[in-house]
Amino acid sequence: MAGLFPVFFKQFWGAGLDASYSTYRLGQANSIAAVVGGCVAPFLGYFADRKSARKRLLFLFAAAGIVTTGALILVPHGDWGLALLLYIIATLGFAGGNLFYDSLLVNVTSKEKMDSVSALGFSLGYLGGGILFALNVWMTLRPESFGLANGSDAVRISFLSVALWWALFSIPLFLFVDEPRTASIQAGAIATSGLQELKSSFQEIGRNRPVLFFLAGYWLYIDGVNTIIVMAVDYGLSLGFNRSALIIALLITQFVGFPAAIVFGKVGERLGTKNGIFIALAVYIGVCVWGYFMDREIEFYVLAVAIGLVQGGVQSLSRSFYAKMIPAQSAARFFGFYDMLGKFAAVIGPFLMGVVSVTTGNPRYSIVAIIFLFVSGAAFLYFAREKSDRFART
Repeated sequence: MAGLFPVFFKQFWGAGLDASYSTYRLGQANSIAAVVGGCVAPFLGYFADRKSARKRLLFLFAAAGIVTTGALILVPHGDWGLALLLYIIATLGFAGGNLFYDSLLVNVTSKEKMDSVSALGFSLGYLGGGILFALNVWMTLRPESFGLANGSDAVRISFLSVALWWALFSIPLFLFVDEPRTASIQAGAIATSGLQELKSSFQEIGRNRPVLFFLAGYWLYIDGVNTIIVMAVDYGLSLGFNRSALIIALLITQFVGFPAAIVFGKVGERLGTKNGIFIALAVYIGVCVWGYFMDREIEFYVLAVAIGLVQGGVQSLSRSFYAKMIPAQSAARFFGFYDMLGKFAAVIGPFLMGVVSVTTGNPRYSIVAIIFLFVSGAAFLYFAREKSDRFART
């Protein structure tokens, strides 16, 4: 979805649209998905904790994402509206599923090993996604080798292959990962007390300064990370780079991310989780500066390597940093807030890039604007301790 969708959206579903306008529409779609996902995340987390429903809700959201991703194969040429609708639903399915997946982290490892386990999860995700992505790239560059007529058919088949891959590799989690049971509460009671409970959770987080500072910083810097993930290919296309070069660059990021995420898990254990995140954010700032001056495809490859070195690290260390701070029995509820901020963070960056690109007529200015998110996020993170004494006692 990060590599092939933006390219296909510009050249197939959005054929005939101005490049800046298609960038605006794609940014708008990402922002809509982020707002909807962010609004419902805390409620879903609260419900999952009260009903021991993390795995059931994970299944429902994953199923929605799988079906809509596979359905992209059916969207006809020029129907950019339907393509974006399916993209929004698939994004919500992926994000919603990850909320419950992340909340299971506290049940499968100890706090001492959380950095490494979180990093290993991200690294294997990069490896698994990279293997399929490599196959998809081969299909799009050499469609005749697979008996396909052209690259467009290959991209459409790729969306179906992603759906099948997603479904297949979800099976082990549902079979072998246990979810702790809690006392069951009637749905009506949950609905009655839900808003009051969420209000109390907001107040509890507000009183806990380490958690509050971390979430504020995370909200800002993860926006920059997510923006680069979803808008990098669109940015390269706007600079006139070849589609194949951009896809190969994303493939490089996937495979570099596999060992790099594991390394960052060790960095978190040795230097501290927060210091590991600072290192990653410094690299992202450098990427934005270099991206402004970039004018050759080889430079895009180098940036892909740089992003791959830190992308999994900042994601995995952020997750483990937060998991150490929250009570395990309410993990889904607190990860609902974490996910909410992550989704609302994704509102700012894509929208900012789209507006700056349209306003200035120069997409290079749009990537510079993202630096603000990394710098301000790092500033808040500076004041967050790695442990929360208040939650430790609950």
